[in-house]
Amino acid sequence: MFVCRQRPSGEGYPQPNPGFAQVLLAPSLTSVIVTGRPAGGRRAQDREILRLAVPAFLALVAEPLFLLADSAIVGHLGTPQLAALGIASAVLGTLVSLCIFLAYGTTASVARQVGAGNTSGALAQGVDGLWLATLIGALATLVALPLTGPLVALFGPSDRVAELAATYLHLALLGAVPLLLMLAATGVLRGLQDTRTPLVVAVVGNLANIVLNLVLVYGVGGLDGLGIAGSALGTLIAQLGSAAALVAVVVRAARRERAPLRPDLPGIRQAGRAGVPLIMRTLMLRASLLVMTYDAATLGDADLAAMQLALTIWTFLAFTLDAVAIAAQAITGRYLGAGDAPGTRAGTSRMERWGWLSGIVTGLGLAALAPFLGPLFTGDQVVQDLLVPVLLVAAVAQPVAGIVFVLDGVLIGAGDAVYLAWAQLATLLLFAPVAWLVGGQGLVWLWVAFAVCFMGGRAVTLILRARGDRWMRLGA
Repeated sequence: MFVCRQRPSGEGYPQPNPGFAQVLLAPSLTSVIVTGRPAGGRRAQDREILRLAVPAFLALVAEPLFLLADSAIVGHLGTPQLAALGIASAVLGTLVSLCIFLAYGTTASVARQVGAGNTSGALAQGVDGLWLATLIGALATLVALPLTGPLVALFGPSDRVAELAATYLHLALLGAVPLLLMLAATGVLRGLQDTRTPLVVAVVGNLANIVLNLVLVYGVGGLDGLGIAGSALGTLIAQLGSAAALVAVVVRAARRERAPLRPDLPGIRQAGRAGVPLIMRTLMLRASLLVMTYDAATLGDADLAAMQLALTIWTFLAFTLDAVAIAAQAITGRYLGAGDAPGTRAGTSRMERWGWLSGIVTGLGLAALAPFLGPLFTGDQVVQDLLVPVLLVAAVAQPVAGIVFVLDGVLIGAGDAVYLAWAQLATLLLFAPVAWLVGGQGLVWLWVAFAVCFMGGRAVTLILRARGDRWMRLGA
């Protein structure tokens, strides 16, 4: 049994500084460590949600913006290089999506231990997550490297594009370990109630990535550029630096709390088992997007182009909503770890309001901008005309998406991933046949099916679960 221990308010502890130390060591936050919730009522809860959500949102938004810079750098090499980058990004993106549980699962488990007052145990579980990330990354590299050619061939590219994509992937796959370590370490820090350190590392790492890409792709001084291989190498170096920075923060904290750094096989196995339902949940999410894309492809090129733009905009808005969900993961895990059922219920209710409000704001913004977004992406008037009504449907669905994202984060923070996996499968089984039936009626009806059946189905399953008590397992 873990005993909640109050932090002394002075001697022997370092002064607060930006990052996890400000949360774990600052005397003003003693009530967070002991009871799991901040003192001061709803305003304090709102401040805590914002303290976690704002840096998380900035980090989430920073990533796609820097990826756009990568695409622009490679795109100026030529169309074959840009196409090759698209194929390589699809392969690497799949790996990241399947391994996102390294961040989500670690956040929940670490936050529980923090709530229970067992900071050493929290960091021990975080270290287990780092070792699991290292193992998965090494296996992914060993398996995928010999399969680079067949993986690229699945996309049916020309010989030139296939050669360039294989060149990029051969280097990029060497970054699997640091890439997954970044996910796991970010999850540890979020569990420690710190979203600012991952933000700083993300911004610095991505800025370094842009500089390295420019130098290595095009060359500098008397050094010739390496072309698309330089982009992969630059990204690899930036990932190594970012992973090293995040892992160093976690290791430093583990040493201070005297948490073990050696691999603990039972702990690693437990972290792996906990990740399986989160992987299944992710697969169901990606399957729903594949259903949308497949149905749009049967309508014609213009519809498929409009679908791609709509999904891109939807995904960007999801970053806003997902920031509150990340805060929900960290806060819920900490409340439950502290054994604070009333605090968990009150915090969930407060975060639900934030979800609704965020969804209303993004929905109104999307509705207002819908007529103007199309021309930013394409000059095809047909695609622009198809896009506007689709975006209006997506705007109406934003408040529902807001509550879905928040409750998803709450239940992930509670470790209720098995229920989430089954609920996601149920909504997919509802959505897929409806999408097939109405898809022939046009893109708008396909999005109506997505909003009502998939997002609405998810909202029903999550709200019903959240209203009950089975997910509220208290203690470390």
